[in-house]
Amino acid sequence: MSDQATGRVLAATEAAAGGPEHVEVPVDYDAILLASFGGPEGQDDVIPFLRNVTRGRGIPDERLEEVAHHYRAFGGVSPINDQNRELKAAIEAELERRGIDLPVLWGNRNWDPYLRDTLREAADAGHRKLLAIATSAYSSYSSCRQYREDIALALDETGLAGTLEVDKVRQFFDHPGFVEPFIEGVRDGIAQLEEALPGIDVATEAHVLFATHSIPTEDARRSGPTERGFGEGGAYAAQHLAVAEVVMAESGRGLPWDLVYQSRSGPPSQPWLEPDINDRIEELAEAGVRAVVIVPLGFVSDHMEVKWDLDTEALETAGEHGVLAVRVPTPGVHARYVSGLVDLVLERRDGVPAAERPALTALGPWYDVCRPGCCENVRLGFKPAISGLAP
Repeated sequence: MSDQATGRVLAATEAAAGGPEHVEVPVDYDAILLASFGGPEGQDDVIPFLRNVTRGRGIPDERLEEVAHHYRAFGGVSPINDQNRELKAAIEAELERRGIDLPVLWGNRNWDPYLRDTLREAADAGHRKLLAIATSAYSSYSSCRQYREDIALALDETGLAGTLEVDKVRQFFDHPGFVEPFIEGVRDGIAQLEEALPGIDVATEAHVLFATHSIPTEDARRSGPTERGFGEGGAYAAQHLAVAEVVMAESGRGLPWDLVYQSRSGPPSQPWLEPDINDRIEELAEAGVRAVVIVPLGFVSDHMEVKWDLDTEALETAGEHGVLAVRVPTPGVHARYVSGLVDLVLERRDGVPAAERPALTALGPWYDVCRPGCCENVRLGFKPAISGLAP
């Protein structure tokens, strides 16, 4: 959120308040805020959780129950909260290993522990300058701006907007710590195909599918700074494509590949990014492809969209069409990923110049402070958001 008249980013540290693309002066942060989506932890939590996720959209419980069966198939428990507990512990261990005294506080957008409660916890502990890490690597409304809006809303709800300063690390889609686990995964995935199907010609009979969450095409077009001209898919699609190219250059052995989408929702009349992973698997089978490597490139951990939409639906689709499918891991608590998140914290703590920051694509390193108009939600318009210039 920012003051339209002064152009200053409100709720920001002084180093970020003026809205520089990259903050290149040191900031003495008090704590790290690990911000995530959240998920239900029992059958009774499922519908209240989905009400939180869809708040303001007027969706009746009957329609929410259509999505609820994904969670109910796993006992009403989303893996994401336990994954965040593991990630928090792993970050704390890495900080301790490096001798860095920064506590890690964890808050969710849609389920306990809620961001507002975590911010109260931070203030009660005497913390005043927080650096947020969102568990999402790419630019779009749902993967970046909505986190920034929800933190701003939590500051307002708690009355802490004048007490806490909250910055956010850059989107880390092309940071080596995020990308290298996928490079390793694709290399291992191809080896698994060759072991399972001796004699397969992977160059002609195998395919790599990079999967990410679909979003409305209009939201995609508005992702990232519009003046950069990313085209119809916006920064969201451009970032995924750029990272996939890096992964394939390092480990793909010349295999053909596609960026595909999953988990779309909303009315059929609303265009969303395509192709759907299940449709693409069917097409590949008809073209004679015998095996696919599925890479959950858009996800940091094996949460519900991975466990249901990939490990259940996509693998079933592959099986129905006689295609062997191997799904490679998400970064999770991979040592390189955890180390990379701490590196991102140190970038901001130490004010590392942009020219010295690692980025594996020509798109990065991404912005520390989001640009005006970045990642608009077409339906909702702009709301106050931390770590970005208005609107």
